[in-house]
Amino acid sequence: MKKTIALLLAAFAFSAAANAQVVGTAEAVQFPAFLERGGNSVPLSPGTSLQAKDTVRTGAGARVLIKLTEGSLVKLGENAHFTVEKAQPVGVFKATLGVLQGAFRFTSDALRKGLKRDVEIKVKNVTAGIRGTDLWGRSTTDEDLVCLLEGNITVGTQGHPTVTLDTPLDFYRKRSDAGPVVAKVDPEKVKEWAAETEMVKDGPIGRVGGSWRVVAAAVGSRDEALALNRRVRASGYPSEVAQTPSDKVYVVQVAGLAGEPEARAVMANLRTVAGVISPSVRQGP
Repeated sequence: MKKTIALLLAAFAFSAAANAQVVGTAEAVQFPAFLERGGNSVPLSPGTSLQAKDTVRTGAGARVLIKLTEGSLVKLGENAHFTVEKAQPVGVFKATLGVLQGAFRFTSDALRKGLKRDVEIKVKNVTAGIRGTDLWGRSTTDEDLVCLLEGNITVGTQGHPTVTLDTPLDFYRKRSDAGPVVAKVDPEKVKEWAAETEMVKDGPIGRVGGSWRVVAAAVGSRDEALALNRRVRASGYPSEVAQTPSDKVYVVQVAGLAGEPEARAVMANLRTVAGVISPSVRQGP
């Protein structure tokens, strides 16, 4: 598959400005997921660089792993709405990250725990200040919750004093109909929470460096291929249109998948997209 037909308008809309600063990179995506930038939305691909003002949305059953430029990891669960509100990746890393919906986990790089950073995470109605730590949180219509797994954080909500959490498994909860409370959670419950932000084994996952792909369909019409490609991308999968060396067949495919089981999971999901005909799994370009 030598010649890839780029979706030029989308590419131009999402190309970084010359002075845009990279805040992090999407290292892995369990589809479906989308990147919103400048009023446009495209499927999130592994390897995509994130900038200030970007928003990542995940769909049902989805996960995303983001590596910030200073080494910390951000994991997102399904139906999440994550925004890089502002960031200064040069010098002391400073960032304000927003989680308006869904579960997340923020983990500092174990080899850079002494690195100076100033990260604030806004979980809708709760704000957590981070200097170097491991925490898990979730925002729903009923409550906002932040749980300390390691290190220390300052947590607060409007109209209430800020508190410091410095004991692992302490959590701060603000229900929509009540004031905030601080309590301790059972370790088994933490395992249950943490699973909400972990990639599912053999799930529909793409990773940086992934060498597997799913061919959704091979058709003889360029227009037909582009129409199918739009439907696949609208479903949250970063498909592309490629041509065979003879240029007589147009192939709609999703590449960069982590392995054969992950590719087969993507293939199963794509069967629900109208126009996907006899999809297949392949390795290599």
